[in-house]
Amino acid sequence: MYSLQLLFRASHAALLLLFCLLLGTNTAQEDTRQVMIMDANLPQLTRTNEEVTLRLSVRTQLRECMVIKAHLISSIPVDGPFNYKFTGCLCEDYPRTFYWDFQANRTVVIAAVVDVIRQLNICPNNNKAVIPIEANRFHVLKTLYVN
Repeated sequence: MYSLQLLFRASHAALLLLFCLLLGTNTAQEDTRQVMIMDANLPQLTRTNEEVTLRLSVRTQLRECMVIKAHLISSIPVDGPFNYKFTGCLCEDYPRTFYWDFQANRTVVIAAVVDVIRQLNICPNNNKAVIPIEANRFHVLKTLYVN
């Protein structure tokens, strides 16, 4: 019976060990950096064949740089600069902004898509570019209503 009492009596060292284990498994200390933060700016309303500008701002909270390719996809075919694809280096201290000027003759849903790609010699100063494990394609949807 005495040996059972020794097993159930918590010493200071055991309490300290338990406290350290609880701190080590706490989820509040996890790294919650966002891979991609996208902001697409597009007017909601335009007139037929009036030129509009879509501005896409992209940033990251990762410490490592990434090579990205940005492009647009629409619910209806839109010609011209709408089809341009931009490639660049995205770093925490170097956000990127891309612009597309185009005309639409009817209401269209537009997806601004950013892919993280493998390509050498895009990031300056020999920065090592990484590819996220979880996802490598990000998008934001906007609707342009045409009168």
